[in-house]
Amino acid sequence: MDAASQDVVDISCGLENVPVLKNSVATISHFQYSPENVQGPGCAVDPSEVTLSGCSCVSHSCVLESCSCLQTHGQAYTLQGTLIVQHITPVFECNALCLCGDSCHNRVVQMAVRHKLEVFWTSNTAWGVRTLEPIQCGAFVFEYAGEVIGFDEARRRQLTQGPKDSNYIIAVREHAGAGNVTETFIDPAEIGNVGRFLNHSCLPSLFMVPVRVHSVVPRLALFAGRDIEAKEELTFDYSGTYRGFCIQQGICSIPRNPIEASGTGGPQQKVCHCGTTNCRGFLPLDLSILK
Repeated sequence: MDAASQDVVDISCGLENVPVLKNSVATISHFQYSPENVQGPGCAVDPSEVTLSGCSCVSHSCVLESCSCLQTHGQAYTLQGTLIVQHITPVFECNALCLCGDSCHNRVVQMAVRHKLEVFWTSNTAWGVRTLEPIQCGAFVFEYAGEVIGFDEARRRQLTQGPKDSNYIIAVREHAGAGNVTETFIDPAEIGNVGRFLNHSCLPSLFMVPVRVHSVVPRLALFAGRDIEAKEELTFDYSGTYRGFCIQQGICSIPRNPIEASGTGGPQQKVCHCGTTNCRGFLPLDLSILK
């Protein structure tokens, strides 16, 4: 084995279906890899607990005409397992209580990482993630997983951070009408998956959709918004928008990358280095958690 191959490591420690590689000489700050969400301070529900009912389908793959899951929540995926991009209602997959098999097309996010990925050192935004193989538009790539925490804990963690500290917390707000808002806070700083290394872009390749599988706690799934080439960096918009419109109404997020603060964009705002033609100059900023 040569020196170059010895430097390549799987940062997921075998916990993903496909290794998540890193071959840079730079050192990643310590964190515990977890492919799925874990219960953190202030979270009243264990994300790993099965709390949703299942269907009684006995076929290998469910069909709308006979599946209670699809009839109740609608069909979010094509038969090939890619997301129907126009689908903006909450996404529910078949779960552990369903009688259908693992090959069911309504089981996508729960099947975890399927593409070869690499965490690499970028030229101006520290760590980033790129794909080592082409990814089809609408395909699930991976989820943004970490500790699911409560509002008070999210606020406490935010307030303890300095201007140059990394902020990984994402806040997702889902609006169900009549003032009914569900908030979910996920922080992969200490416990998380490959999603913690994603960079922001004002013209991203991925978009985020809350997907529920076994639990009422959503999993923040990232899908390809277009065909993505091998060796291309994977990015998403921290504001939850994609090419000018919001894929899932109510998504918003808190910037979290270790980029130097700007003196012209406000005391908390950080400069965006995505380099796209439509760059807005600063990372999206949500201060509601501090109010």
